[in-house]
Amino acid sequence: MKITKFETFIVPPRWLFLKIETDEGIVGWGEPIIEGRAATVEAAVHELSDYLIGKDPLRIEDHWQTLYRSGFYRGGPILMSAIAGIDQALWDIKGKFHNAPIYQLLGGACRDSIRVYSWIGGDRPNDVGTAAKEAQQAGFSAVKMNASEELQYVDSYAKVDQVVERISAVREAVGADFGIGIDFHGRVHKPMAKILAKELEPFRPMFIEEPVLAENNEALREIAQHTHIPIATGERMFSRWEFKPLLQDGYVDIIQPDLSHAGGITECKKIAAMAEAYDVAVAFHCPLGPIALAACLQVDATAHNAFIQEQSLGIHYNEGSDLLDYVVDRSVFDYEQGFVRIPQGPGLGVEIDEEHVRKMAKQGHKWKNPVWRHADGSVAEW
Repeated sequence: MKITKFETFIVPPRWLFLKIETDEGIVGWGEPIIEGRAATVEAAVHELSDYLIGKDPLRIEDHWQTLYRSGFYRGGPILMSAIAGIDQALWDIKGKFHNAPIYQLLGGACRDSIRVYSWIGGDRPNDVGTAAKEAQQAGFSAVKMNASEELQYVDSYAKVDQVVERISAVREAVGADFGIGIDFHGRVHKPMAKILAKELEPFRPMFIEEPVLAENNEALREIAQHTHIPIATGERMFSRWEFKPLLQDGYVDIIQPDLSHAGGITECKKIAAMAEAYDVAVAFHCPLGPIALAACLQVDATAHNAFIQEQSLGIHYNEGSDLLDYVVDRSVFDYEQGFVRIPQGPGLGVEIDEEHVRKMAKQGHKWKNPVWRHADGSVAEW
């Protein structure tokens, strides 16, 4: 079997899909995307395809090493996202070739389902108490939300009070035995992160996410000394080499690599295994489409330290086009009592509606994240 063709589709709301074809008629789907840089990743995918056309798609580890190591300059969000989507598609082909879900080819499952959480509140969180209650009534047992709007390096206690009021409203709405993930989104700097972490302790959050930007991970040491809330980070880290010092430092409790950003199934399986050796949990980042989610679930099935899975159904970014629109069998992502079952079909376990993909690719997108500014005119972290 040989790889014959790469085809990419920029589809709304903000995704990039990849289809890899073979001379035996088996095709694989991947989701190589950096939100806001779809065209750039698309170009990288087609540059990397030159290494793989005419090759055996089943030699995934060798292909991964070739794509990573063949470039003198390597890593980073664009190249690792391109590799991620290619890797997902190759695993999809391999699973279909062997008529088995990917998790069976990774050693088999250690779980049948995994807990999922729902996003609430949007970029500028509001009405979060009502939204959390609605998520609870829909069967979810956990939600995640942005904590704040933009914050200066040192900001006002009024903004701290606003965050506390939001989290208090959620806790009051859903009760004590309900997970609340609080995403600082990298928009909080160390001085304010220390204050917020301490103030939020009474509400017993499931975790605080990206309390500082990944480039400031050394600050996690000081933040961890100020709180007993579990600290999560990793969505803006792209390889096992980036996670290595984070795990060695010992101040993170949950890592969140993204299977469409951090080298795909091959790399994220290794990152999860590294974390397990440090007694650190995994919650794969995935505010993306159905291919990315399916890839996450296949690795979740095999990663003993995976404890919850992000998913994008109904997220504020997906207005007008959601992840179920792109799959033939929508029941594959049915959520029951806060859990989703691991897909059992061959490969990724989802059948992509190619006709709909092609239709929506004609529409495309040019999604960019918003550019925020502080009152003084300086650029704020989004």
